[in-house]
Amino acid sequence: MQVSGTKDENLIVEQDLNEVLKVRRDKLEKLREEGKDPYKITRFSPTHYSQQVVDAFDELEDEEVVVAGRMVGKRIMGKASFAHILDAKGKIQIFAQVNQLGKELYDDFKTMDIGDIIGVTGEVFKTRTGEITIRAKEIVLLSKSLQPLPEKWHGLKDMDLRYRQRHLDLIVNPETRRTFTIRTRIMREIRNYLDARGYLEVETPILHTTAGGANARPFITHHNTLDIDMYMRIATELHLKRLIIGGFDRVYEIGRIFRNEGMDTRHNPEFTTIELYQAYADYHDMMDLTEDMISTIAKNILGTTHITYQGHEVDLTAPWRRITMIDAVKEYVGVDFNEISDDGEARQIAKKLGVEIDKDASWGQVLYNIFDEKVEEKLIQPTFIMDYPIEVSPLAKRMGEDPRLTYRFEVFIVASEMGNAFSELNDPIDQRDRFIEQARQRVAGDDEAHMMDEDFVLALEAGMPPTGGLGIGIDRLVMLLTDSSSIRDVILFPTMKPKE
Repeated sequence: MQVSGTKDENLIVEQDLNEVLKVRRDKLEKLREEGKDPYKITRFSPTHYSQQVVDAFDELEDEEVVVAGRMVGKRIMGKASFAHILDAKGKIQIFAQVNQLGKELYDDFKTMDIGDIIGVTGEVFKTRTGEITIRAKEIVLLSKSLQPLPEKWHGLKDMDLRYRQRHLDLIVNPETRRTFTIRTRIMREIRNYLDARGYLEVETPILHTTAGGANARPFITHHNTLDIDMYMRIATELHLKRLIIGGFDRVYEIGRIFRNEGMDTRHNPEFTTIELYQAYADYHDMMDLTEDMISTIAKNILGTTHITYQGHEVDLTAPWRRITMIDAVKEYVGVDFNEISDDGEARQIAKKLGVEIDKDASWGQVLYNIFDEKVEEKLIQPTFIMDYPIEVSPLAKRMGEDPRLTYRFEVFIVASEMGNAFSELNDPIDQRDRFIEQARQRVAGDDEAHMMDEDFVLALEAGMPPTGGLGIGIDRLVMLLTDSSSIRDVILFPTMKPKE
C-alpha cells in the first residue's frame, strides 16, 4: 500500500500496517492450530450471485440461498452483526445472529476480517430500512486475506497502484469492473457483427521472421533451435492478406500487437486490434462497415449513439463525415496542397507553419506532417480522413488519378485515430518497389520503416483480388465507449516500469 505525507507520518502508517499484517497472520495461525485452515477448503457451491438474489427477491423471500464472496464491510453489534460481501455480480448484505449461528460460529465470524472470502447459507429477507439481506444460518471462511483492503471501502485513488495491483482496483472500484465488463461485451459485439456478415475468424502467428504490416519498431527475440532472431508481430495484416490470396473472401483476427515504442495515454507496448479483409471491396466499403459497426456496438451496449467522451458530446450515428487529407489541411490550416507543385515549395510552407520536417521531406511527407500537427487535434466528431500520401502508406493501392496519393483512410474521433484502412495494394511489382524504398529508409536510420518481405511479395504474385482492409484499435474503442482518459484504464495489466 502506498502512502504520502511527511517522513514521520509515513513511518507511523508503515508501523500501523505492519501491525495489521501481524494480527492477520496470527489469526491464521490460530485457525490452523484449531484445525480450521481455510486454505484447505477446495470447493464451495453457491446457488446464487448477489444480484440474482436482489433481482428475484419476490420469488426468493424466506427461501434459503447460498452465496460466496469477499467481505467488504462489517458492523459488530453485540449478539447481532451485519456484513456486506462482494461477488462477481454485485454486493449483498449479510445478517449474523448468535442465536442463529450458535456461539462458536458467531465468535468465528466476529474474528473474520474485511477482505476475507466467505461462504454464507441463509434465508432471504428485507430489513426495516428496505435492504435485501441474507439471514445467515452458516458462515464459512473460504480464504483468509492477509492484506488489508486499501483505504477501507472509500476506493483506491492512487492511479499507479491501481495499475500495478489491478486485483485491488477491481475489488474496491466498481467503475473499473464495469469498464472491463464493457470491454468484453465490445469484443463479443464485434464478433457477432462480423460473423453475421460472413467473416471467418482466424489466428495468425505472433512470432514473425520479418516484422511487417505496419511502420513500427518491433520487439526482437531469439529462437534457440533455429538460431535466428524473430520479431513479435507489429500487425496481423500480411498473414491475413495471404488468406485472401488463398481463397477466404472475408477474414478477421482479434489479437495482441507488440510495438517497441513510446508510452502515453494512447499507447501501450502491447495492445489489441481487430483487423479484417474483404475480397472484391475497397476503402469506401470499409468506411461503410466502420461507421455501421461502431454505431451498432454503441447502440447495443450503451443504448445510444450519442455519447460523452472527456467532456465532448459525440454523435456516432452513421453516416460520418468524409474528407480528403488535402481538403482537411485546406479547411483547417488554409493551405491548398493541390496548388503546391514541388517538394521545395512544400518544405517552405512547413517552415512558415512551424512544422518540423526532415530536410529532404517530400511533398507527401510534408502534407502528412502538417495534417498530423495542425489538423488531427481538431477532429472531434467522427471523421474519415481519406487519400493519404504514398510515402506513409506502403501497403495501400496507389490512386490512378493522382499517383502521389493512395486509397487509404484513417478515422478520427475526439482527436484520436481509431482505425486505419486501405484499398489494398495487390500489384506485386509496385509492392516490391515500395518495400525497397522502405528498406532504403531503414538503412538511412528510420527504425520504423517497413522491412522487405519476400514471402509476402511471392504470395502477391499468385494474385490477390481487389481487397478492402481495416484495422481498429480495440483499446481506444473501449476508451471511447467507457469515457476513459488513458489506455491504461482499459488494459487489465498495462505495462509498468518495475519498482526499484
